[in-house]
Amino acid sequence: MIRALVVDDQGLVRAGVRVLLETAPDIEVVGEAADGNDAVRLAGRLHPDVVLMDIRMPRVDGIEATRRILAAAPQTNVLMLTTFADEEYVYGALTAGAVGFLVKDGEPNDMIDAVRRSARGEPLLAPSVLARVVERARRSHDADRAAEAERNHTMLAKLTPRERDVLTLVGAGLSNMDIAARLKLGVTTVKTHIVAILDKLGARNRVQAAVLAHRLGLVDDDFRPIER
Repeated sequence: MIRALVVDDQGLVRAGVRVLLETAPDIEVVGEAADGNDAVRLAGRLHPDVVLMDIRMPRVDGIEATRRILAAAPQTNVLMLTTFADEEYVYGALTAGAVGFLVKDGEPNDMIDAVRRSARGEPLLAPSVLARVVERARRSHDADRAAEAERNHTMLAKLTPRERDVLTLVGAGLSNMDIAARLKLGVTTVKTHIVAILDKLGARNRVQAAVLAHRLGLVDDDFRPIER
């Protein structure tokens, strides 16, 4: 059973999300919070698998609440739930460690699927949104290209050749099964490589790893592997 915590400052939204999620036999809504402070407190007490987190809330917003929740419980998967599909919010949410970004006016079945995928730690980010995140990251580093190039070289040096191959395909958006087929590896081996990659690069999840794959020059602007 997937344990979900719903966080939104609008009571009607929380109620609607709860009713929707509880139509799924494998999802249980274990709590609701109206702001970031309550979200952090309840997450610490209820230990949800997935937190559906609004971004704009009073007292403590969703991005700061995400940082605090993941600092205390890194295994929690936070899915941002918002009406603001804006690159500033996307960038802030994903750099805080969220696994994905879901717009509130999407299809109901998409939300249920998103919770299930989030519980498995799968990234939920359309390529067009990921492209905006990468562009924002690129702009933030334009002022110091030399230092960035040195950091990139140092980060790549931490990886084995096979880990580079795996990271490249993560950056291209392939699933573990697709990566295994492409590299002729077992799925368990791919998962082991990804755990090592996240640890070595200090990435919290696959979305952050995909952004790093682009910054490190392993995939191009269309998220296709760069031949070397």
